[in-house]
Amino acid sequence: MIAIIDYGMGNLHSVSKAVERLGCESTVTSDPKILAEADGLILPGVGAFGDAMEQLSSLGLDRLLREQTAQGKPLLGICLGMQLLFTSSEEYGEHDGLNLLPGQVVRFQGDYKVPHMGWNRLEFKQTSPLLEGLEEGHVYFVHSYHVKPERQEDLLAVTDYHQPVTAVVGKGSVFGMQFHPEKSGELGMRLLQNFVGLCRSKAKS
Repeated sequence: MIAIIDYGMGNLHSVSKAVERLGCESTVTSDPKILAEADGLILPGVGAFGDAMEQLSSLGLDRLLREQTAQGKPLLGICLGMQLLFTSSEEYGEHDGLNLLPGQVVRFQGDYKVPHMGWNRLEFKQTSPLLEGLEEGHVYFVHSYHVKPERQEDLLAVTDYHQPVTAVVGKGSVFGMQFHPEKSGELGMRLLQNFVGLCRSKAKS
């Protein structure tokens, strides 16, 4: 069972339906006991970084996520959820993140349209179980801030939007996608399917 974390700031319904279409049971919850018992966790997110961290902290979910990932439980952050995995963000001031991966979230700077919105092609940078069996293709982005990871080995895929932009990250059992896989056609669903497979493998081990 995959638990989709409900902290009041996520595209919960569409992510839940996407997981169920893959034949995997899912639940939307903020209950620490259910989250701790799940085979894997998805942290979606829409909105501002600081507000999201405040919500997670008030529910005690920041601590739970650190504990669960330290034990090797698979976690996937989507959109804002991916940004929350990192050390800090400059969105509306400086805010600390979950610090599961080292790096900073910064605003796009330049004479071009912000937010970055639409279909962009992924370019794979590292091998990863999350990318296994997949070919590079287009996925759907909507964001005004992007991640600058400190470790290049955590960068699994990039896209190009006037510069290389972090699109997929991963280290150990912690993964993130800046785009919305549930809105990204076949490639998005296959990425989710690989994550579900990781969760099932981990549950059996």
